[in-house]
Amino acid sequence: MTQPATPSTTAAPEAFDPEAFLVVPARTFEDLRVGEVFRAPSRTLTDAHAAAFQTVSADNHPVHYDAEWARRHGHSAPVVHGLQVLAFTAPGATLFPHFIGEVFISFLELSCRFLKEVHSGDTLYPALTITGLEPQGDNGVVTTAATIHDQRGELALSGLHKYLLRRG
Repeated sequence: MTQPATPSTTAAPEAFDPEAFLVVPARTFEDLRVGEVFRAPSRTLTDAHAAAFQTVSADNHPVHYDAEWARRHGHSAPVVHGLQVLAFTAPGATLFPHFIGEVFISFLELSCRFLKEVHSGDTLYPALTITGLEPQGDNGVVTTAATIHDQRGELALSGLHKYLLRRG
């Protein structure tokens, strides 16, 4: 009968390098490709999310928390803060910053259009899709389309982000 293999107690352990402990292999500007998609996990919004954002933002407009006020003004329910919806496109919500961690310099630009209302109970599906790669000397600008769809497949937010990366 053969005994199962066991680790040797005499072998020296491998040195651990925290700098090499990566979630995904690091990439450079040159490794990125137009059309690559970086998704964030889907998230169902709750009243607690809206209340927390209201506290942080200090936005106390009744459209965000008063169901009767919202209905009187043509909304089916209180509307989730637009900036809260936009926050779900944060690059850190995806694996994108893990891919570019060492070459990231700065977040340059952000814009968006709010295409439909979001309410508590909606599930959001955020994604960043690379749409442009512009070399600029030792650096490069990455442009991504930022999108958020809801559980019905409807586009709730469309925008763009631009990042400055160091080139390889």
